[in-house]
Amino acid sequence: MNAQPPAAPKPAPGGARAARKRQAVVRAARDLFLREGFGVGMDAIAAEAGVSKVTVYNHFGSKEALFTAVVAGALDEPLHQGPEGPDLSRLADADDLRAALTDAGRAWARAVRADEEGRALRTLVATELHRFPELGRAWRAHGPAGHHPAVADALRTLADRGLLAIPDLEVAVLQLYSLLVFPQMVFEQYGTELAEDLSERLVTDGVEMFLRRYAP
Repeated sequence: MNAQPPAAPKPAPGGARAARKRQAVVRAARDLFLREGFGVGMDAIAAEAGVSKVTVYNHFGSKEALFTAVVAGALDEPLHQGPEGPDLSRLADADDLRAALTDAGRAWARAVRADEEGRALRTLVATELHRFPELGRAWRAHGPAGHHPAVADALRTLADRGLLAIPDLEVAVLQLYSLLVFPQMVFEQYGTELAEDLSERLVTDGVEMFLRRYAP
């Protein structure tokens, strides 16, 4: 008898109601992971979110996938901090891309430095990877564009409109992060912070380097 091929994974639920439930699950999981670590049970996450455990699995499939979604959302969260935050989605419509990206980089760096919960999540990842190596495998499978969807979407739009020439989106995403915000994260993780003038030089020079590399 021929073996049956494995069933394709079910698509995540769609629609506004499903989106609200997904958001509630991510928020609940984030709170519980920060309080109790990755060892928290899916029953507890479902109860905290006010949904069934089946709903949690329908949206994420596994606790590793849920944890990855929580951390990936936190990485891009400083890009959605209201009118004062950086809005990368508008870069393609800017009259001066260099000036717009520099302004966005400054706001992005400030938001990262002020994001205490994001810092706690990054510390949690470093801690839990030693206890749960499957988290590392789930993280690698997600890919850079999946970890940073707001950045990936902005760069993809710029490339589609011919404003940048990006042959490898994943590399470009990581390079932009590395130039503009990773130094802020690294210094914060070690209990210190960058001086404002050094942060400013990193942003302005980082934007210049990035645009020179990807000029069309």
